[in-house]
Amino acid sequence: MKAFFVITIGAMSLLGSAALAQDATKAFEAGKPLGAVNEAGKFVPISDNVKVYGSFRFAESCVYDPVRNLIVVMNAGVPQNMQKNDGYVSLLNPDGSVHTTKWIGATRKGLTLNHPLGSAIHNGTLYTADIDVVRTFDLASGKPGRAYPVKGATFLNGIAVNKEGTIFVSNSKPENRVYKITADGDVSLFVDGKPLDIPNGVAIDQDGNVVVVNVGNNDVMTFDPASGKLLRTEHAAEGGNDGLVILPDGTKYVSSVRFGSVSEIRPGKPAKVIASGIPSAASMGYDSKQNQLIIPMNNNNAVAFIKLKD
Repeated sequence: MKAFFVITIGAMSLLGSAALAQDATKAFEAGKPLGAVNEAGKFVPISDNVKVYGSFRFAESCVYDPVRNLIVVMNAGVPQNMQKNDGYVSLLNPDGSVHTTKWIGATRKGLTLNHPLGSAIHNGTLYTADIDVVRTFDLASGKPGRAYPVKGATFLNGIAVNKEGTIFVSNSKPENRVYKITADGDVSLFVDGKPLDIPNGVAIDQDGNVVVVNVGNNDVMTFDPASGKLLRTEHAAEGGNDGLVILPDGTKYVSSVRFGSVSEIRPGKPAKVIASGIPSAASMGYDSKQNQLIIPMNNNNAVAFIKLKD
């Protein structure tokens, strides 16, 4: 055993030396300022109107808590093949500074939160999509609440809750689906297949309809909440979309996780880009008091802020 150990270390040292020698032949590269490659294939520096703050681990979504005037940020944690049950929730002040690094997840006692993605708040409850389960937490205390297993789900992602407490949650891959979960826990398929194309962000509009954006294209689709019938399709400025915010006046904001832009779609008008160059612009939230969009940036472990014009 001892001889084997010595030989192994020697082999590793030789491999390490070879790797170092190879790296020494490459030109040194320093890190570049934040930006993203847009749909046209051009690198776009991050917009001047975007501010970025860090202190996360794969921040995927966020939602504004108006009672405490805090921003709730979901962190997926490390990949599941490295460690299960590593998800946690951070709290930010409205200026982006950290209020609580690990609010839910300070300890793992009594907590299961594997890979939280989308999030929503309804009636004092925080909802999140966690792989194949929708989990809830008390918004005041952070205490875990109900769990809604979704049979057949493989990658739950965006989530929204209507005024009746019905949950709509997308399943992005490999199946293109949106599930519907009643407040009593009854799970059913809401939309299955086309026109879904890697569905991601989900939101409820001012009329109670369910709006979904796709990663696979730039469609912004509005569905009837009872029947799942497609009512209309709008289009963001770019595809690859993740985040969706709908204001009371019907204005929609869509973030592109693939191309780093944020589209604004005002009722009856074509989309326009209001911010760009945001790497991995994921599932954003809206801070109604400060009138700003908050956009988690996935593996950049950061969150971007965009002040909207009054």
